[in-house]
Amino acid sequence: MRHAHALRIGPVGFRIGSDRPEPIRALRALYRDYPAPDDGVPDFTVRLFAPGPLRRFLRPSVMIGGDFMIPDAAPLPLAQGLLAAEMAMNLQMALGQRRYLLLHASAVEREGRALLMTGISGAGKSTLGALLSARGWRLMGDEFALVDPASGRVHAFPRLVSLKNEAIAEVERAVPDGRFGPLLKDTPKGDIRHLVPDARALAAMREPAIPALLLFPRFGFEPAQRVLARSEVFVRLTQASTNYVALGEPGFVAARRLAEEVPARAIDYPDTASALAQVEALWAAL
Repeated sequence: MRHAHALRIGPVGFRIGSDRPEPIRALRALYRDYPAPDDGVPDFTVRLFAPGPLRRFLRPSVMIGGDFMIPDAAPLPLAQGLLAAEMAMNLQMALGQRRYLLLHASAVEREGRALLMTGISGAGKSTLGALLSARGWRLMGDEFALVDPASGRVHAFPRLVSLKNEAIAEVERAVPDGRFGPLLKDTPKGDIRHLVPDARALAAMREPAIPALLLFPRFGFEPAQRVLARSEVFVRLTQASTNYVALGEPGFVAARRLAEEVPARAIDYPDTASALAQVEALWAAL
């Protein structure tokens, strides 16, 4: 790859290469404060490339590749090269990570304890994580929470926060001094804009936290809470993990420990103000 950039997010190093400079330029601008991989050796390699010679010039587009790839994945327009790079890094983690149990979750920390929020797409995990970080919580991750099967602790993976559609303006108002990426219009997931985690999140990305509360939020309903049975929590966690099966016994041990030892609630909310109030009340009651 003619153009490349290497960085570390939490304990995981990446090298992203591209045959066009635009995606790497956008990546460097937003990840400029992130460190290099430990000892200069990345854990995963990402490749961004045109699907064919003509597509470098005619309707330029980007294919996602790397150590792990989906052969029949559709290309993205070159203008969405930053999104392609983010998706490619997520793909390497989802298919190749074997050290941690990965949960598709947003994670924040306060006083050494972590709140994990996981649910279906559109549940508002990224938005709530960003808004909580604006209220003094440390952002540990947007896309993945990394659970160590040996210790049970959560390790930070503070990648860019992916905000979608109506959430973009709401977080812009809540974080007026935040660093945001370009607005990516009409992506497969609608409009997307990335928020760079604040300096505190980056400075503490090596610091794990003890999981203290599991939340399963659901947006678009009247405020409500429900205590979850441990069996339901376990099933939900396995559904939220991208590598539970691949990890085998360590994945089972990590998911079971979370289900048995960490309080869990399902919450419904009609707007973020309601959700934030519920979160703060539940946290205060721990």
